[in-house]
Amino acid sequence: MNWFEKKAEKLKAPETEAHLRDLYGRDTETQRAQQDRYLKLLRTYEQQFGPAEKLCFFSAPGRTEIGGNHTDHNNGRVLAASVNLDALCLAAPREDRMVRFHSEGYAPVSLDLSETEVNPAEEGTTAALIRGVADGMKQAGYRIGGFDAVVTSTVAGGSGLSSSAAIEVMLTGVFDGLFNAFEMPFAERAQISRRAENLYFGKPSGLLDQMASAAGGLVTVDFADDQAPKVEALQYDFAKKGYALVVVATGGSHADLTDHYAAIPKEMREVAAFFGQPVLRGIQETDLLDNISALRERVSDRALLRAFHFIAENDRVPAQVAALKEDRIGDFLRLINESGRSSYMYLQNIYATNADQSLSLAQRLAESLLTGIGAWRIHGGGFAGTTLNFVPLEKVENFVALMESAFGKNACHVLNIRPIGADRIPL
Repeated sequence: MNWFEKKAEKLKAPETEAHLRDLYGRDTETQRAQQDRYLKLLRTYEQQFGPAEKLCFFSAPGRTEIGGNHTDHNNGRVLAASVNLDALCLAAPREDRMVRFHSEGYAPVSLDLSETEVNPAEEGTTAALIRGVADGMKQAGYRIGGFDAVVTSTVAGGSGLSSSAAIEVMLTGVFDGLFNAFEMPFAERAQISRRAENLYFGKPSGLLDQMASAAGGLVTVDFADDQAPKVEALQYDFAKKGYALVVVATGGSHADLTDHYAAIPKEMREVAAFFGQPVLRGIQETDLLDNISALRERVSDRALLRAFHFIAENDRVPAQVAALKEDRIGDFLRLINESGRSSYMYLQNIYATNADQSLSLAQRLAESLLTGIGAWRIHGGGFAGTTLNFVPLEKVENFVALMESAFGKNACHVLNIRPIGADRIPL
């Protein structure tokens, strides 16, 4: 039995197959597809780097934002879940500090981690994320080293499921699993990942994406203390209640939208600064109403609308959580629709240009099928990308057909909630 066959046998072991069912779902077709995906990555590693021992698979999920649209960066509350789409890496340690990183569909990346300071020339690249995560791990007292890795991902860039956070959290797993004990707390994974995205990659994200990917499962997070957010795991099976979570990718890309994303927290903080506060958390709607004239002299009307959105959206999250805990699915769906309406009207993160209003169209099409029986809203950062829809199971086929007639084949992803965050499978 050659090297590949020996490693492949470990993938087919009953305990590994059971683990993959927990990650991706239990139907036979999904299991077969994931086995093939893992085996293909194993073959790719052999072709790129040759046989190696101390090999491990590392996986980190994409996330779906269910409640709390653009609240995390102003110390707000969110409701989110990790999903059964992931960034998957097969890696082995090296004796030096070199990283060779081959990601499917992208040019190979090679870098030396002897230096982990910010390199401005790497901004916006995978190399920036690798170096940023390595530096964060080192600063937190973890060992780092070089490695060879091949990577594939079902969390498509621009999908609204946070491909960058999945890669970042996956990288914390690589360093933790290859050079440490793979015992890093998920909140620390998230903090290190967000730091890499902000300081090294140059994207001013909040902590929602990384926290949901690192934690796994359905979680509500309160960012009142940004350095020590409170995370509560929730148990709710939407499928058993008769609903599928369907994300619709409308074809828009998040590329070149950084300025639009950055304007949202910036404008919210301008309103907060009027009250002498760094963020909007703690400011009430009555505060805005009582000072509306003076506020309009200091900030733009859009900033005010975004502040009104934040305050209401932040209050909606605990109401959504309570509806799930008390099994009031109708109230929950109503709150999801309220969130979508607020994002559309007040947050205004639906489209960046008049030429591309695909997200608006996706929501109007959802409204035509789901009024009174489901829910729909903008998903994630907005301006391009995806919508999130709660679709009755008996309507999923019709819903997918309509959306894919508008946005193309495979525009829809029917998601399962994945109970595990960053994960490791040794070979």
